[in-house]
Amino acid sequence: MTRKKTKILAIGDIHGDTGLVKKMAEKAKKEDIDLVILTGDLTFVEQSTKDLIGPFLKAKKQVLLLHGNHESIATTDFLADLYGPNTKNIHGYSFIKNNVGIFGAGGADIGQDKIKESEVFKILKKGNEEVKDAKKKIMITHMHAQGTASEFSGFPGSSGIRKAVEILQPDFLIHSHIHEAEGIEEKIGKTRVINVGRKGRIIEI
Repeated sequence: MTRKKTKILAIGDIHGDTGLVKKMAEKAKKEDIDLVILTGDLTFVEQSTKDLIGPFLKAKKQVLLLHGNHESIATTDFLADLYGPNTKNIHGYSFIKNNVGIFGAGGADIGQDKIKESEVFKILKKGNEEVKDAKKKIMITHMHAQGTASEFSGFPGSSGIRKAVEILQPDFLIHSHIHEAEGIEEKIGKTRVINVGRKGRIIEI
């Protein structure tokens, strides 16, 4: 029997735009999405967290999220706790759906809760270990990896994320952070790297 593909809608850099959230929740419902992933910068400098998750749950979608540089880990923990079992902060944790293993590390080299590159690698390595038996793997970060096309912006990528991709070789690295690089797709070895941005990206795996 063929394994059912998992349909994911990944979105980044919402920055408190509740109109965008509503539009994306409608898209998730219309496209029969299995899972919504929010890749950080949900807020604009920790301002209102209202109506950033609720519309997705109203559309009966499961949500994974992590923090960017505009909010703290505490804020994403708060949102995950507030919205209950169908919402999970993936920073430092893992999740498996339909034999797809998902793990992540949030934050960036600027803004709230800055994390050392060595710690970023350790967090991603731990998450990967938790999903090692999954058929397919997706790494979620807010930052881009060092040496990728998103660096055209002048912002250097993360060496910790780059090391994790090269060693762990997930099927996908999904990130956001650099708005001008939205939609850029490239490869590091066998890993497909996608900057999903505000318009979001549907990925079937």
